[in-house]
Amino acid sequence: MISRFTTVAAILAAATQTVAFTPASKNAVLSSTTSINMGPPIDPTAPVVETYGEGSRKYRRTVYTHNEWVKHRSSDRFVNNLTTLVYSGIYKNIGKEVLATTSVAAFVWAWNLVSGGYEDFYGVMHDPLIVSQWATEIGLPLTIFTTLSPSLGLLLVFRTNASYGRWDEARKFWGLNINHTRDLNRMATAWYGNDSSPGSASAPKQTAKAIDPAEREYLLGQVSLLTWAFVRSMKRHLSPPDEDEEDYIAELKSRLSPEQADAIISAAHRPNRALYDLSVAIEKLPMHFMRKNEINKNLSIFEDTLGGSERLLSSPVPLFYTRHTARFISVWLLFLPFALYGQFGDSWNHIMMIPASLLISVFLFGIEELATQLEEPFTILPMQGF
Repeated sequence: MISRFTTVAAILAAATQTVAFTPASKNAVLSSTTSINMGPPIDPTAPVVETYGEGSRKYRRTVYTHNEWVKHRSSDRFVNNLTTLVYSGIYKNIGKEVLATTSVAAFVWAWNLVSGGYEDFYGVMHDPLIVSQWATEIGLPLTIFTTLSPSLGLLLVFRTNASYGRWDEARKFWGLNINHTRDLNRMATAWYGNDSSPGSASAPKQTAKAIDPAEREYLLGQVSLLTWAFVRSMKRHLSPPDEDEEDYIAELKSRLSPEQADAIISAAHRPNRALYDLSVAIEKLPMHFMRKNEINKNLSIFEDTLGGSERLLSSPVPLFYTRHTARFISVWLLFLPFALYGQFGDSWNHIMMIPASLLISVFLFGIEELATQLEEPFTILPMQGF
């Protein structure tokens, strides 16, 4: 009996060598292997809290250029992605869930080992260590999980599609901001003092002196600066409160007049205040009111992008849907090892069910984690690149 327990202990010790994805130690330091602005910080002295979870989101604001697209299409991408798998912030973030699933698998394997018999390292079969009417092998039919798999797949597909749709919508809002800031300043610059504006080449000569180059430069400069102030205030409005408040205040004070900067900074709704100041600056331009109306159409689009972004930030995917999906996948994966035990009868003491459970949980929990990370898009959008 003692030799049996010694053999089982050796088997259990071997099983503990199975690698499980667990959250990184608080004192661990990981470095990024990527050359683009993506993934964990490259600086090896960076705190571990920035290698996964909330701290790593600011490193996912990637802006691609031609060089990055070349690397993205590289034939080595599969090898690179596999070799960096253990550094993935997504997988580190689900470490507790994967550890729980792997622990259940290890328990099922160990219990069936001592209650149903086992094979030692020499291929000799031994009787159960625990002989009792209640100590029997545990398991579930695989049919339950194959029946539920399509439903789980539909839940995950909708979850990821809804989250990606939110990210894509936020990206398009920022694209509209870029397009219409350019459009606004193009029209203001081209129409100032042109055609029907006082002092243009086609205007009477006695009004030609109405255009003051210094005044033109100042007024157009105000339009340009306040356009920037709106977009910068919108970025600050959609970012975490403690992320760049000090930088935001410093940037406004360095570019705007003290009165303008203080008015925007102290406003209850900073983007709206900046948009109001921009409207006033446009109204001061010496041009026909019809042209001012055309320029002001861009401000209406700014209002739409701001309101749409606030909607995305304040309204998640319905919580009852995300919670049901999380509960569904958690229960499905926690009970899956009970059904996998019999499927790996060809491996030594069914031990391959443990790494199989680990990999399945990593990839399925990873899909749900991807959807959760995409759901709030503004902290992973490269807004500073715009």
